[in-house]
Amino acid sequence: MTGNRNELLKDSRLLNTYRGLIRVASPNLEKEEVQLLRKAFLLSADACLNRQKKLGELTIYHSLGVARIVAEEMGLGLHSIVSALLFDFISDGTIKSSDIKTDFPGRIIDIIEGLSKISGIDTYKSDNQGEKLRSLLVTLSADIRVILVKLADRVYYMRNLDRLDRGEQLRITSEILYIYAPLAHRLGLYNIKTEMEDLALKFTDHKSYRFVAVKLKETKASRDRFIRDFIKPLKDELNAQGIEAEITGRTKSIHSIWSKMKRQNVDFEEIYDLFAIRIIIKSQPKNEKADCWKVYSIVTDFYQPNPNRLRDWISIPKSNAYEALHTTVVVPGGRWVEVQIRTERMDEIAEKGLAAHWKYKGGEGERALEQWFIKIREVLENPEPDASDIIDDFKISLYNKEIFVFTPKGDLKKFPAGATVLDFAFDVHSDIGASCVGAKVNGKSAPIRYIMNNGDKVEIITSKSQKPKQDWLQFVVTTKARTKIRQALQEQKLAQAESGKEILKRRFRNWKIEFEDQNINTVIRHYKLKTATDLYFKIATDKIDPLDIKELLTSKEQTGEIKQVEKIDEQLIDKIVSPGLKHDDYLVIDNKLDKMVYRLAKCCNPIYGDEIFGFVTVGEGITIHRISCPNAARLISKYGYRVVKAQWSDTEKQVYLPATIRITGIDDIGILSRISDVISQDLKVNMRSVQVSSDEGMFEGTITLFVKDTSHLDVLIRRISKIKGVLHVSRLEL
Repeated sequence: MTGNRNELLKDSRLLNTYRGLIRVASPNLEKEEVQLLRKAFLLSADACLNRQKKLGELTIYHSLGVARIVAEEMGLGLHSIVSALLFDFISDGTIKSSDIKTDFPGRIIDIIEGLSKISGIDTYKSDNQGEKLRSLLVTLSADIRVILVKLADRVYYMRNLDRLDRGEQLRITSEILYIYAPLAHRLGLYNIKTEMEDLALKFTDHKSYRFVAVKLKETKASRDRFIRDFIKPLKDELNAQGIEAEITGRTKSIHSIWSKMKRQNVDFEEIYDLFAIRIIIKSQPKNEKADCWKVYSIVTDFYQPNPNRLRDWISIPKSNAYEALHTTVVVPGGRWVEVQIRTERMDEIAEKGLAAHWKYKGGEGERALEQWFIKIREVLENPEPDASDIIDDFKISLYNKEIFVFTPKGDLKKFPAGATVLDFAFDVHSDIGASCVGAKVNGKSAPIRYIMNNGDKVEIITSKSQKPKQDWLQFVVTTKARTKIRQALQEQKLAQAESGKEILKRRFRNWKIEFEDQNINTVIRHYKLKTATDLYFKIATDKIDPLDIKELLTSKEQTGEIKQVEKIDEQLIDKIVSPGLKHDDYLVIDNKLDKMVYRLAKCCNPIYGDEIFGFVTVGEGITIHRISCPNAARLISKYGYRVVKAQWSDTEKQVYLPATIRITGIDDIGILSRISDVISQDLKVNMRSVQVSSDEGMFEGTITLFVKDTSHLDVLIRRISKIKGVLHVSRLEL
C-alpha cells in the first residue's frame, strides 16, 4: 500500500491542494500540530486508495477541500481541521476509530463521532429534516465545532454541485435553503450563508440568478464611481484625525436582491440599497465603543442621518453575537446609503461568526450566544416536539428582527419583533406564562395579545384560574412559549382523553360490546382519526356521540364489513417515487392531462418548458410543481420520499396551459386596448382573465392567458414590453 501511496503523492494537484491547506492553517498552529496534520493527511491518502470516489474524484480532494474551508474561512484550529480530513474515511470504516486513538487527541474522535450522528440520519423519511435539525441542535449544544465542520462540508458540495445529477442537485439545494443557510445565519457566518443562498438560486432558478448577475455587472462602473465619491471626504477626515480605518463598499448578494425584488414586487432599477458602506476601525478593545461613535460623528458631519434608522448593536449585540453601528444617511440628490461601522474584532466575528469566538472569548456577544444555547436546550427538553414544528419555530426565530424590553426590576430582555406579553410571561417562567391573564406595560393595563415595543417596561399579571388555550398558539412567536403551550395543551388533552376512555368503557359494558383493539380501531378508521387518544378526547368533549359508535359497531357486526379508509399505498409509493430524486425513471407529462392521476399545481402554474417535479398527495394523485415554485424547497426537504422526477413529453400536439403575467406602465388612453390587440390579434393568444388597477397616472395589472410553452411566453413578454407606455412585464411568481 505504501508504494501506491507514493504514486498518489506524486500527483501535482494533490500536493498543491495539501500545501494550500498547510499554508492557510500553519500560522495558527504549533510545529507539533502541523506534524499531526501531516500524519492525518498521509493516513487519508492511504485510505482513499481503497475507497469509492466522491463528487467524481478521489475522496481525499473532498476531505482536503472541507478542511481548507474550516481553516481559512472559519478560522478553526487543529481538532476541527483533522476531523474534516479523517471523517469520510472513518465514517465508512476505511479507517477504524480504534486505530487513531493512540495518535490523535480524544477531542478529534468526539467531533468525528458527532459528525457521524448528524450525517447518518435517513434523509428519505417523512419529516426527516425536522429530525435532522433536532439532531443538529443537540450536537450544537454539545460541541459547536461539529456543526461548523458540517457547514463547511455543505459549502464544498454547493461549490461542486455541477458534478451531480439534477435530482441530487435539487435535494441538496432544498436542504441548504431549509436548514443549513438559516443555521449559518444564526451562527453569524454571513459569508457562508450568502454563498449558500446564491448557489442555491443559481441551481434552482438559473434564469433569475443570471438576470440579477448581469444587471449588477452592467451597473458596476456607476456604482463604483458613486462609492469613490462618497468615501473620499470620510477618508480624508479620518486620516486628519489619526484614525486608522478601512472603508469599502459591499454589494448585496444576488439572492438578497432577487428576494427583495419579489417581496416588494419591483424592478432591479427600483432597488436603491444595492450596497452598503463599511468602515472597519483599528481599535483597542477598551476603546472600541468610543471609537465607533467617534467615526459615526464624522460620518454625520458630512451626510444627514435618518434618526429612525440608527441601530446600536454595540451596546446590545444581536443574538448571533453581531456587533456594529448601522446608520442610513442621505447624499445630495436624495439617495439613501447605509453605513456600517465596526472594529476589526467585530468584523472578524461578523464574517466568521461563532467560529471567531475561540479567538475572542468573553464580551457581550459571547453572552448573547450563551442565551441562545439556553433557549435551544429548553426547546429540546420538550419530551415529544413535532419535527416540523421544530423547523418552523427555528426558522421564525432566525429571521425576525429583535426588540428589547425591561422587567419591573430594570433587567433587559431580548425578543423577536412581534413578541407579545404572553411571550414575555413564558420567558420569565413556564408557570407564569401558563397563568398569565395580562400585564402592565409602562404602567398601563395590556392584554396577553399586546405586541411589545422597544423600551417597554412589562409587569406580568397572573391568575390561578387561568389555563393555556389553543388560540394562544396563534399569536405567540417565541419558540419557548409555543413549546410550553403545546406541552400544557397536550397534558390537558391526555387528562380529558382518560375521562373519555372511561365513559366509552362503561358504555361498552352496558351494550355487551368487547372493549378491544379491533373495535377501537374500527371507530378510529371510521372517524379518520390518528390515535385512540384523539377518539377518547372527542368523546370527552362531546364531539362524538357514543350512541353513534354503538350504531357503527353493531351494523358492522351484522354486515361483517369494515370499510378501510382510503390512503396512499406504501408499496405504490415505493414503485413510483424516486427516493431523494435518485432514480433514472421520470414521470412523463404529456397532453393527456385529463386522463392521468396528476394535476398542475395552482401555487406555481407550470407550463411546457418549465423544469418540474411531481409530488404525491393524499387522495389527489400527483401534483406537478415548477422547480422554482415557492413551495419546492419545503416539499423536497420535508417529504423527499414523496417526490417524483418529472419531465414534459416531446409531443407534436400543442397543449395550451394558463400562465399569468404582471404588467406595469403609464396609464395612457388606449394602453389596455393596445396590449389586448398584441395578445389576441398579433400573437393569437386567448386570455382567461384580466385584472387592472390604476393610481396617480400609473397602472398595474395581471393577465392570465394560455400559452404553448416557456418560449411562447417569452416571445409574448418581449412583444408586450415594446408597447409604448409599458414599463415592465414579467411572469407572475405566486
